[in-house]
Amino acid sequence: MSSTKTRRRIVPAAAENGDTADKQDQLLLSSAICNGEDLGSFVRKAFASGKPETLLHHLKHFTKSKESEIEDVCRAHYQDFIVAVDDLRSLLSDVDSLKSSLSNSNNKLQNVAVPLLTSLDAYVEAKNKCSNIALAINSLNTCVQLMELCSRANFHLTKNNFYMALKCLDSIETNFQDKTPSTTLKRMLEKQIPAIRAHIERKVSKEFGDWLVEIRIVSRNLGQLAIGQASAARQREEELRIKQRQAEEQSRLSLRDCVYALEEEEDDEIDGVVDGSNGVNGISGFDLTPLYRAYHIHQTLGLEDRFKQYYFENRKLQLTSDFQVSSMTPFLESHQTFFAQIAGFFIVEDRVLRTGGGLISKMEVENLWDTAVSKMCSVLEDQFSRMQTANHLLLIKDYVSLLGVTLRRFGYPIDALLDVLSKHRDKYHDLLLSDCRKQFAEALAADKFEQMYMKKEYEYSMNVLSFQIQTSNIMPAFPYVAPFSSTVPDCCRIVRSFIEDSVSFMSYGGQLEFFDVVKKYLDRLLTEVLDGALLKVINSSISGVTQAMQMAANMAVFERACDFFFRHAAQLSGIPLRIAERGRRQFPLIKARDAAEETLSGLLKQKVDGFLSLIENVNWMADEPPQGGNEYANEVIIFLETLVSTAQQVLPVQVLKRVLQDVLTHISEMIVGALHGESVKRFNINAIMGLDVDVRLLESFAENQAPLMSEAEASQLKSGLAESRQMVNLLLSNHPENFLNPVIRERSYNALDYRKVVAISEKLKDQSDRLFGSFGTRGAKQNPKKKSLDALIKRLKDVN
Repeated sequence: MSSTKTRRRIVPAAAENGDTADKQDQLLLSSAICNGEDLGSFVRKAFASGKPETLLHHLKHFTKSKESEIEDVCRAHYQDFIVAVDDLRSLLSDVDSLKSSLSNSNNKLQNVAVPLLTSLDAYVEAKNKCSNIALAINSLNTCVQLMELCSRANFHLTKNNFYMALKCLDSIETNFQDKTPSTTLKRMLEKQIPAIRAHIERKVSKEFGDWLVEIRIVSRNLGQLAIGQASAARQREEELRIKQRQAEEQSRLSLRDCVYALEEEEDDEIDGVVDGSNGVNGISGFDLTPLYRAYHIHQTLGLEDRFKQYYFENRKLQLTSDFQVSSMTPFLESHQTFFAQIAGFFIVEDRVLRTGGGLISKMEVENLWDTAVSKMCSVLEDQFSRMQTANHLLLIKDYVSLLGVTLRRFGYPIDALLDVLSKHRDKYHDLLLSDCRKQFAEALAADKFEQMYMKKEYEYSMNVLSFQIQTSNIMPAFPYVAPFSSTVPDCCRIVRSFIEDSVSFMSYGGQLEFFDVVKKYLDRLLTEVLDGALLKVINSSISGVTQAMQMAANMAVFERACDFFFRHAAQLSGIPLRIAERGRRQFPLIKARDAAEETLSGLLKQKVDGFLSLIENVNWMADEPPQGGNEYANEVIIFLETLVSTAQQVLPVQVLKRVLQDVLTHISEMIVGALHGESVKRFNINAIMGLDVDVRLLESFAENQAPLMSEAEASQLKSGLAESRQMVNLLLSNHPENFLNPVIRERSYNALDYRKVVAISEKLKDQSDRLFGSFGTRGAKQNPKKKSLDALIKRLKDVN
């Protein structure tokens, strides 16, 4: 491919002043040709001016001028060529001389260097042999070291020392595999190293799988052991509380000569079993070595993340399997195993979390725990909803609370479990109340309402002192006849058991102060269950005075027992007695007590009514008042004295006073009722004097009870005869019209009904009203008392 040289642009020289235009055109044309420009403009101009000959002349002139330049250039180049040829001829002769000189020198060199080259070839050959021998020695040394590592790896494999075997394999790969001169060895290594690693992984995985199977059994035993420790610790706390309560009770009784010391037991051994300070891992078989070995081997194999995931998934599957509740076995029988398995699982996971070097994360353990709590809450909700026995529910609650105490030591939150227990508090107590209702019914049905007979001191302690229902701190002589029947200690035992069960359910449930809750359910037990059972028995089974008296005596003892119940509940709840006594309420069995006293009073009134029927034999128009009282009054007095002599052995003074006052009030009402009744048409003042004697006899009976009671109580007992006494006083008064005076009436006749006063006063017959008596007294002055009584009757009728 030829290239054209770029021509230098020729610029026409400026025309001199004397040059013609023709000369100027010639210069322009020469310049354009030299510059290789288009000559079309010159041709068009020449033809346009009609002078093409000028253009042709100029072209010819330009051609001639260039021919002379060519000749000059050729002449100059020819001279140079001749000079160069001469130089080449002289150089050729010099080259010939140099060639002969070089040939001579080469011959001399060949003659001298041939022996040296022979020696050099021998040296190079010897050196190559030495290098080959050294390379062979190095290869042999490498092979020897490699075989030693292989032998060491095989030894570790036979000893199941997989970590050292893997280290040998890593050293082989790093230092020898690429440098091994033997292709056979290299192929062997490339084949066997992955196979050995796969073998180690299988062996370790098998050991880990065996550990997963074994750890389930170990977890169950570990959970049972840990919960057993929590139970033992709780038992020690209960014993300390009992000692404290005994000290408080003796302090309350001013027994200040006793010295108490709390014995501390060493808990290090117990804590060490769970914490792992007494051995390799705390409990026989609780060995995490296979797990950590597998984890370490997988770390060495570069499979750490895969093993973590594998471990977590397998443990999660195990936990899910632990959640299965057998439908063939009652939950009451399997709940300990169920919860112990879960407790052991999380004790193991806590150890792995703390010592596993990141094998499982805290978040993963928390997720497993959240799942477990949710499942346990679901199982508890389901099982509690089916249970109809309070004792079963309490057993499971106690074990769950022990589970919570155990796992709380390891930092697991248990609030959700406690919430489930608290949620079923009402159901538990409802079941407990139902059980107590049945027990009360059985105890009351078995009672013969006879005073208890105690032969030994232990019987007295068991039936009296244990419930603090004694009336004196002095030990009585034996045999001892108690003022109550077997119902009292039997019911007290049921109530005490209820309190202990209630406190047991409320204890360790996350609520520190639960006395108010226990007190609420205790109130329900006493006011609804026990009071109702007693009312039922009183209304349906009490048929005699002896039974009614015994029931009334029992109610008085129950009043002291109720104080003990609330103090006992306060002590078990950890509440000081002074605080518990501040909120004391009225007697919770007041309905049953009132019903028992009313029943006793009613039966006594029936007995009294039998004697009061003799009031029909009273001579209402007697000529003289009876000196020793009427027959009915004497019979009633004998009955009441017999009653008091018997009742004071059984009934407390206050109960006896209330019953006697009720009976005396009834007697008083019956006396007034007899005067007011239809059977008595008329009576005279002598009959009223006889009633006055009767009332004085009854009042004397009431006053004679002062040694048994206080004088104030005897006076209050006497007030039961107020209506009959005031009626007799009014009829015997010389100024009966004073009844109309409000002040005197309020002071002396406040128990009288004015309607009865009118009716009875109209029946009073004066001595002057005898048959034919008016003939002898006609014109005589009217009796002032009769006149006052008539005025009273008239005024009262007007008011009516």
